[in-house]
Formats: sequence, C-alpha cells, structure tokens
Amino acid sequence: MDVFEAVRTILAVREFEDRPVADEVVLRVVESGRLTGSSRNLQPWQFLVVQDRAALQRLGELATTGRYAADAAFAVIVLIEDTEFAVSDGSRAVQSMILTAWAEGVGSNWVGFTGRHQDIKDFFGVPAELDILAILPFGYPVKAGGRGIKKRKALGEVAYRERFGVPFA
Repeated sequence: MDVFEAVRTILAVREFEDRPVADEVVLRVVESGRLTGSSRNLQPWQFLVVQDRAALQRLGELATTGRYAADAAFAVIVLIEDTEFAVSDGSRAVQSMILTAWAEGVGSNWVGFTGRHQDIKDFFGVPAELDILAILPFGYPVKAGGRGIKKRKALGEVAYRERFGVPFA
C-alpha cells in the first residue's frame, strides 16, 4: 500500500481479532518509529513493546481511555524525554508506526497523553525522567474498514492558496 492510500483509508481500530501479529511486522512497526526524523536528530523517544498477554490485560485496566488495549496482539508505549520538541517528535514516530502497521493490515489507535499515567509507568518500571506520550495497541481489526469514507471537512475549508481565505481547491 502506498503512503497516500494508507492515509486515505486508515481508521481508528478499537476491536482486535484474537490472533498474533508476526514478529517481522512488529519489528517493522517499531523500526518505523525509530527511523522517524526528529528535531536536531535528538530522537527523544523510547519504545516499550508489550506482547505478554497478562501485561496487555493490565495495560488495558490502567489505560482508562483505551481498555481495548487488553485485547491487542501487542502494544507500544511511546515514552519521551523532557525536551522542547519531544511531543512533536514523538507524535511523528507515533504516526509512522500507525501507518506502517496499517500498510500491513494491522490497526491501531492513539491512547492516552502525557502526564496522566504514573500507574502505567510504575507497572512497567519506566524511569521518572520519561513520560508516556501515547499507548498504541495493535492488532488485526475485527471489522473491515478503512475504505476511505471519512467525515472530514472539504479541502477548500481547511487549505488556502497564497493567502489565508483563498481556497486551495
């Protein structure tokens, strides 16, 4: 799947089939996060990959906005350092991982945000100097979706040419 097709068709996935994701796909997902560009090449991230069923269950219990993480084949907890551009750099890595997974037929969704998950940090032994930016549960979607049908504003409402207010399209 080319990149535009992935962006055009991707949807948030919150229900996963009960089947594993191949190790080489997990590796590609995590590797795509690592290879993502970052400001000043600081790479202010760490990626904690969770595949153990009991740990995923606990993660689902602790991630109150993403209980479905318990049913994922694996999850990636994206950790960031306290640097000026860590949130934007980490967000870029998140999107790279989600799109890479989607291209392999694996769905995901962003769970959580910074400063809210001390209990998860404690459970997984995350050092105090790192913060959880996102929890990304991954798995094969239960429902077929992502056919490019999205409720989005028209391009002319959000993109302008040369001067604000002059529609791009």
